[in-house]
Amino acid sequence: MGEEEVVQLEPNDASIPNEVQHYSCPVLRFDVTPHRAYHFHRQFITPTNPNNFLKAVKWSPDGSSFLTTSDDNTLRLFTLPGSDCEIPINTSDDEDSYGASLVMSEGESIHDFCWYPYMSGADPVTNVFATTTRDHPIHLWDATSGQLRCTYRAYDAMDEITAAFSVAFNPAGTKIFAGYNKCIRIFDLHRPGRDFALHSTVKKDKKEGQTGIISALAFSPSHTGMLALGSYSQTTALYTEDNMELLYVLHGQEGGVTHVQFSKDGNYLYTGGRKDPYILCWDVRNTVDCVYKLYRSAENTNQRILFDIDPSGQHLGTGGQDGLVHIYDLQTGQWVSSFEAALDTVNGFSFHPFLPHAVSSSGHRRFVMPDDGDGDGDGDLRLSGRENCVSVWSFCYDSKMEDFKDDDSFNNQSGSGSSE
Repeated sequence: MGEEEVVQLEPNDASIPNEVQHYSCPVLRFDVTPHRAYHFHRQFITPTNPNNFLKAVKWSPDGSSFLTTSDDNTLRLFTLPGSDCEIPINTSDDEDSYGASLVMSEGESIHDFCWYPYMSGADPVTNVFATTTRDHPIHLWDATSGQLRCTYRAYDAMDEITAAFSVAFNPAGTKIFAGYNKCIRIFDLHRPGRDFALHSTVKKDKKEGQTGIISALAFSPSHTGMLALGSYSQTTALYTEDNMELLYVLHGQEGGVTHVQFSKDGNYLYTGGRKDPYILCWDVRNTVDCVYKLYRSAENTNQRILFDIDPSGQHLGTGGQDGLVHIYDLQTGQWVSSFEAALDTVNGFSFHPFLPHAVSSSGHRRFVMPDDGDGDGDGDLRLSGRENCVSVWSFCYDSKMEDFKDDDSFNNQSGSGSSE
């Protein structure tokens, strides 16, 4: 497809899996250590980059697959095996469970990526995701073929391409919001090219607003038109989508904000920063001070460490430098449990949208001294299979599944039996 052609992306209710339309979220059991269902590490090792650490992982909205980014500027798409899956599964601890379905290479370091909100693997038209990389325009990728669909280009005052640092689709799936230095650019999804609306986050002749790079974006799932922008200036601000009117500016993060996420009901906002050991919880109806803080081991890393909220909206899971995933009760802000996900920094954690699964990614940049040539191999980097890895976790869950249309179908896909 040519870059200037109109892109047609219309959500089709018929393509949305029945599991999404006819079930109540499983109540996950966090008092039981989850089972590692699938594991991947060998395919991330490359001859030119033996320390090809993971950067992030996210489930697709329909739950059929998950997408990873890594230090080799590559995106890998993994399909979740179902009961009728023809993917050969390797059960050896030393080998990957199976290979990536698609491998897509970017030219430079990947800043951010996001799935189209109405994506469905059953509908190739909607099966897309967006990426932003250093010194490149925003790319829209086809997750069925692995081909580049189109690009959305932003230009600076010198008429040179400038790259976004964060990217997100609006809830309607009609626009792409992208974060830049002290501004937001909004692209019409259906019209790729260089047309965009520009909104500064710094108000002229006023002391309010946000300076710095807009490094994180999130839309409220329930408050129509509200979005949150995180900045490397250690602030998070709430805006209205239609005219980018500034509502509130939140202060309190110790480092530059790297991740923002609303609660399922849209009443609370969770923010995390680099070299900051706390995720802050904010009540968007009363932003005088944060509600509580959730600890994670992140005070010594500049990495973006992603967290996620489970489908029921009751718990939050986050990784950290200690290799653990910590689970918190969002009603009380209290720690619930933790489990070891890697022998490395866990930088990504994502709950499956409706099955009792989660996926984690791990790794960090290592600086290895070059081999001095004496043959002792001190310059070699030897990593275990639990470093620079991706794991799919299967949680136990309460057996009662209210309003779920097809319990047998659910259990066949989940790969984990109910806890009695």
